[in-house]
Amino acid sequence: MSIVRGLIGIVVLILIAFLFSKNRRAIDWKLVGVGLGMQFLLVLAMLYLPVFQQIIGVIAHVFVKVLSFSKEGASFLFGSLADGQTFGYVFAFQIFPTIIFFSALTSLLYYLNVIQWVIKGISWVLRKTLKISGAEGLVASSNIFVGVAEAPMLIKGFLPQMNPSELFLLMTAGMATIAGGVMAAYVGMLGGNDPASQILFAKHLIAASTMAAPGAVVMSKILMPQTEKVSDVAVLSRYDMGKNMLDALANGATDGLRLSASIAAIMLVFISFIAFANYLLSFLIGDTFGLNEKVAALFDGRITEFNFQFLLGVIFSPIAWLMGVCKEDMFLVGQLLGEKVVLNEFVGYQTLSELKSVSAIVEDKSIIMSTYMLCGFANIGTIAIMIGGIGTLAPMHRTFLTRYGFHSVLAGALVSCVSATMIGMII
Repeated sequence: MSIVRGLIGIVVLILIAFLFSKNRRAIDWKLVGVGLGMQFLLVLAMLYLPVFQQIIGVIAHVFVKVLSFSKEGASFLFGSLADGQTFGYVFAFQIFPTIIFFSALTSLLYYLNVIQWVIKGISWVLRKTLKISGAEGLVASSNIFVGVAEAPMLIKGFLPQMNPSELFLLMTAGMATIAGGVMAAYVGMLGGNDPASQILFAKHLIAASTMAAPGAVVMSKILMPQTEKVSDVAVLSRYDMGKNMLDALANGATDGLRLSASIAAIMLVFISFIAFANYLLSFLIGDTFGLNEKVAALFDGRITEFNFQFLLGVIFSPIAWLMGVCKEDMFLVGQLLGEKVVLNEFVGYQTLSELKSVSAIVEDKSIIMSTYMLCGFANIGTIAIMIGGIGTLAPMHRTFLTRYGFHSVLAGALVSCVSATMIGMII
């Protein structure tokens, strides 16, 4: 039944993309089949292929080890505040140092041409199997490692000539994947201080971001099919990280600091507004009409209030059911999906971490599926980042970006849901 529900879920998710397609007759269903097959093979390889498991395991161990290095730097700056024991899991003293350190490390690896070789290899595979353009292959593969604002810099020479389908893939890939810095932060959030748990979630997050590359091609080509002839030329633009290794590290640290400050501001505003919305819904409406007691009784105390999260659960729980989530966890997973799309994935992962810590989620399978489902930048706020980044590099495309921004959020969210559905069919 898990496999049957998963297959039904994937069909419905593809159908949602089909309904929003700009040219249904032009959809290349062979590309869709090959792309979905690549996603599924990556799941099977992660679970059953020893060589692939070893590779993912090595990368996961590297992530966890680097996390320990970033904690050393955080401890030097913040002392006992960084150990997570004084005020619990504190974003400012644990998550943000990790983002800053990983940003600097990524900058150094790019300066040393390490990341470029990996991007070129994955790009070659995507171009040969899915028959996409060289620029599309580069951007889909680079988004596995860098953020939605940095990836367009790697193909800035192609941006002015990109056709609508290529440009939409650029947008979808940015929405469907996450950068290395925030990936490391999520490993720390979900794994806590347990190295074994950190390695487990690092493996799943690495697999989720990798699966998103072919998944982004599939969803983007359903919503915005390719009708023009494309070029197979793939030249990675030189993204100047610095004049030397120390300069690259310093620039990366500065970029990480800006990213951390941006995340801090967004989290502060969003969580404050959630608190305000919950006050209106729970205190003024829930107490007045007795809805809080009814909600608590309906969910056996796992959900205690008629609040903003409850409404998100109502809206998105059918998608969670289609993905194969058990009925006990369907509502909470739907809430997480809503938080990701309406707010951002950081809020979603924070909520997942809290639900995990109090054992509110019944099945471990639901936790793993949620890890895949939340993996990506597909939220409304990312549209502004994308318009600012790509719009600055290619002003002639700004109208297209504003017109199809919400479509790219939909495409990115569908990619993550398909990945979560596939992992749920097997584990």
